[in-house]
Amino acid sequence: MATQPTNPFPPFEISRALVLPSVSHGFFGRKGGVSSGFYESLNTSVSSGDEAALVRENRARAAAAFGLPETRLSVLRQTHSAICHIINTPYPQDVISPEGDAMVTNQTSLGLGVVTADCAPVLFAANGVIGAAHAGWGGALGGVLEATLEGMEKLGAMRGDIKAAIGPCIAQASYEVSAGFEHPFLMEDAFAERFFKSAAKPEKLVFDLAGYCAYRLARAGVGTVDIIGHDTCAREEAYFSHRRATQRSEPTRGLQLSLISLNHKS
Repeated sequence: MATQPTNPFPPFEISRALVLPSVSHGFFGRKGGVSSGFYESLNTSVSSGDEAALVRENRARAAAAFGLPETRLSVLRQTHSAICHIINTPYPQDVISPEGDAMVTNQTSLGLGVVTADCAPVLFAANGVIGAAHAGWGGALGGVLEATLEGMEKLGAMRGDIKAAIGPCIAQASYEVSAGFEHPFLMEDAFAERFFKSAAKPEKLVFDLAGYCAYRLARAGVGTVDIIGHDTCAREEAYFSHRRATQRSEPTRGLQLSLISLNHKS
């Protein structure tokens, strides 16, 4: 993991697992944009209530970090589903994108983006194919990561060659849930018990979302899985967080962008 230079583009984190000749990728935070207030400053969510022109400028700045115009960036209407789309051309930013929580492509100079504010952004690459997934607890449990792998395979990727990077998301120490939350996870796979620990409060647990996502990917046969490990809830200066905004009864919050693109055929 390494931090990229801040000028002239917004800062972002990269995963060493995805440092590949044909791939550009980055996990952006909240810095380097033009929004203000609860959205300060690199808010990339069109549904947050922020001014559309500011969001578009923020997305353009992020895309430009990889030499892409904003018109080459696709972001879905995320619904915590397991829906994965194969993308051949970008979705225009002035129309409503389709619902879904994962995208894959083998097309060059096309940015796949996911927006998050505690959920896990997961980026993938192998054999000239890339993918991006939005994995909250519901999507991860429902199979969005596996759906992404299946989409990549349809485009020619070999599962054992796939490298995946789990970006900044809410960490276990910050992710308190009620007792009973774990039941559907254990019904799906009893091994998931290891991702829940007792919290300081009675009848509460803390959940390791990134660890659970990494386990699902390894279980599915992914060759390399990297976890960035930054806690979006705890690091207010660097990231937007839905959990933090809720705890403070704030009316809204921004979302950060994670982006991957294929530069040329590998």
